[in-house]
Amino acid sequence: MSAPKMTELETAICMIMDVFDRYSCTEGNNMTLSKGEMKTLLEKELPWLLSCAKEKDASDKLMKDLDENGDCELDFNEFMTLVAALTCLGHKRFEKVSTK
Repeated sequence: MSAPKMTELETAICMIMDVFDRYSCTEGNNMTLSKGEMKTLLEKELPWLLSCAKEKDASDKLMKDLDENGDCELDFNEFMTLVAALTCLGHKRFEKVSTK
């Protein structure tokens, strides 16, 4: 008996977890993103985000803003704050485009 096919949402959730895990395991604690891991993730997975930033140290500022517990690393929950915020911004932008 084969496992049931995953839904699109289940697949998307698994992909988000996979991206986090792929970058979090390159140095130090494999359950968190270090400053360097986060910068690499942003450069490779969200290059438009850094290219639109006005500040040269945008990834450092973003890391500081997301690091709720101040440990200089992002755990998965802190990372998900970024994913959720970007998803909401994208949805809002597409709402405006579709109503024009």
